[in-house]
Amino acid sequence: MDRIVYGFFYVVSLLPLRLLYLFSDLAYFIIYHIVGYRKDIVAQNLLIAFPEKTNAERKAIAKQFYKNFCDSFIETLKAFSADKDYILKHFNGDYSIFDELKAMGHQKIQLHSGHFFNWEWANLSTPIQLPYLFLSVYMPINNTLFDKIFIRLRSKTGAALADARNLRTQVIPYRHTPHVIALIADQNPAEPTRGLWVNFFTKPAPFLKAPESGARRGNIPVVFTHFTKKKRGYYTIHFTLANETPINTKQGELTVQYARYLEEAIREQPANWLWSHRRWKMEWRPEYGDILS
Repeated sequence: MDRIVYGFFYVVSLLPLRLLYLFSDLAYFIIYHIVGYRKDIVAQNLLIAFPEKTNAERKAIAKQFYKNFCDSFIETLKAFSADKDYILKHFNGDYSIFDELKAMGHQKIQLHSGHFFNWEWANLSTPIQLPYLFLSVYMPINNTLFDKIFIRLRSKTGAALADARNLRTQVIPYRHTPHVIALIADQNPAEPTRGLWVNFFTKPAPFLKAPESGARRGNIPVVFTHFTKKKRGYYTIHFTLANETPINTKQGELTVQYARYLEEAIREQPANWLWSHRRWKMEWRPEYGDILS
């Protein structure tokens, strides 16, 4: 069944992107103007992040976010038939930092990203351009059929996939293979007590402990990344070496650095981040630990 559905998506994806974007425009109108999908959450998140902006300015960001949100689904659909040249034309950047790290003898790199559009194209473009194996950590889709389809899609350009629910076991086969492990690190932990609480924009938010603790424990260099949208359908990926020797950092230091990086990247293109995500759904309590800043 998954092959049939994959084949259907493949055939539809053969349509020109400019034509597929008409479906995105229609989806935007329905989702934003008729259904109002998570509009209250988006508005509240934008108020927390940008209290200094006017209501009109935040509304403009929200509208563009929903357009980007819909475009991301259409672009992901297009990826079913996109070859490597097409992907590199639409999503590229300067990957020289990884050549430098490899020349220094580093066998493992941690890549900390966030929910920037279009992360599915990033997952396809990056393996083509890295001098390492690209190990992408993902959260399985609840629907088994679509999970199989997206595993096939996400690995089509050479990425190896690791299930986030059992990451320590999943990375064992790659422990002797030079690789870059990519983590979407702006997610909430399952329990507030298991996170590092950081002032994020104007309100504390819990960040996952695992990305930082893994880097410190293995002394694995950490690179931060985000993506910017040049125009519709064209993106640039950016990399910043956060720390080459995390073992020398204090607990929480890398996570705070990552939060500040996220803030700067989001301010650069505020509509290109996933504002429908409940980033501040948990309220800090003293028993959760100190708030880092």
